[in-house]
Parts: sequence; C-alpha cells; structure tokens
Amino acid sequence: MDEAIRAPGNAIAGEFHLRLFLLALFAPMLLGAATPTYRYQIDAPRSSVDAKVAFMGLASKSARFPRMSGGIHLTPDRLDAIDLDVTLDARALTAGDKTTLERLRGKDFFDVERYPAIRFAGNRMTMTGRTTARVEGQITARGITRPATLAVTFAQPPVSATGQEPIKLSAQTTINRHDFGMTAYSVVVGKKVTITINARMVPG
Repeated sequence: MDEAIRAPGNAIAGEFHLRLFLLALFAPMLLGAATPTYRYQIDAPRSSVDAKVAFMGLASKSARFPRMSGGIHLTPDRLDAIDLDVTLDARALTAGDKTTLERLRGKDFFDVERYPAIRFAGNRMTMTGRTTARVEGQITARGITRPATLAVTFAQPPVSATGQEPIKLSAQTTINRHDFGMTAYSVVVGKKVTITINARMVPG
C-alpha cells in the first residue's frame, strides 16, 4: 500500500530530475548559439572624413582628414549596443588653399599643436531602416566634448554581419563650431559644420 502511494511522487520527482539534467546538458549549447560580438578596424587608406562650412553665404570651404584610426564593435542581434570609435589626426588635415589650411590648423580653429586629435565615440544605435540608423555619441575637438548624432547608412544590413567580411558605411552629422571654441571670422564663415564620414572597416 505504502509503495503504491509513493509511486506517483517518485514519478514526479524523477521527471523533475530528468528536466534538470536535460537543462544542464543543453544550456551551454543554447548559450553558445548567441550571436557573438564582431570587431572591425578602420581601413584608413580607403576611408575619408570631410568637413564643410558655408563661406560668405554663397560658397563653402572644405577640409579633409586623411589620417584616422579606430573601429566598431557590432553584435548583430543587439545592434543598439554598438561601440563606434573614430579618432582623426587633426595635424594631417588638408584644405583647398594655403590660407584656409593655415587658418584651420591655427589657434582660431582646430589649434592642432595643442589638440592633435578629434574623436567621435558612439555607444547607442537606433535602426531607422534595413541599412540606415542613428548613432548617438560624443564629439571631442579642441579639448571640448559635446553630444552628437550620426546619420549612418550601411552598404549591407548590419544584422547580416558575419565578422569575416568588411563593413562599408557612410555617416553625416552637423555641429556648431562655436560650441568648440571656434568663433573666429563669424561674419564670413558659417557656424554650422557638416561632417561626412565614408569608412571601410575590416575584421580585426
């Protein structure tokens, strides 16, 4: 009689232990199936950063930053948790004419001798389409850091990244140069500076 009463309880306990055993067996496999985070580095020779500002209200002046470093950490199933870091060598900037170049490198603008680097760091991405997104972060120039948002377009949907193929993207943002202490020539040079990034990033 006692054994008959205990039998259902034993069956339930056995089933419970079997479930625990199966969970312990397959949990590592389930965790291992999670999409990893891929790391990419900027292919500097195949990337560019340009800055453009209005001049005299009729034309514009441009500068290019040919030297850069940094990269991106990307998790395809957690695209919001992006880590984008781009550092420009301000000392290497180029411009269309000698006068503009000297002014941009001088104390009134980038003051490259004191502040040789310009940096954008992004840590949150919101997809706005299959290949378009907003990346929120900060820009640091002349030792001053301000929030900035990049409008990014990927050549391929980032959700399909494999960590083995290069990633190509373009990005643009607009800043107010006065926010970074560049207030000279306000009558002839506009306040808004449009920054455009074209980057190729390779696994690394």
